[in-house]
Amino acid sequence: QVQLVESGGGLVQPGGSLRLSCAASGWTLDYYAIGWFRQAPGKEREGILCISTSAGSTYYADSVKGRFTISRDNAKNTVYLQMNSLKPEDTAVYYCAAARRDITTLTHQYDYWGQGTQVTVSS
Repeated sequence: QVQLVESGGGLVQPGGSLRLSCAASGWTLDYYAIGWFRQAPGKEREGILCISTSAGSTYYADSVKGRFTISRDNAKNTVYLQMNSLKPEDTAVYYCAAARRDITTLTHQYDYWGQGTQVTVSS
């Protein structure tokens, strides 16, 4: 069964950091671009970062550029989202997704989705 599992979410104070992980179970991520998305209450799902199969290419939305970093370890079948300098507006459910292509920023091109992990930035 194809599964993506996110972990690492939680409550953090403004200015703090979190690292989210996205692990594949039962299959390999080697041939998939991986994207991170988030959805805040009452808002549409937003694509914030993606990374190509070889990690040679990345995309960052302006809202997270300079603060968030995406990386992947194909040997561990895991993709990471390092979030620094967190702001209250970063509060959302964060999802990872896999697309069977080199890289894409288009939500509808992602084939598999995780269940999401809550990130809350609050003092």
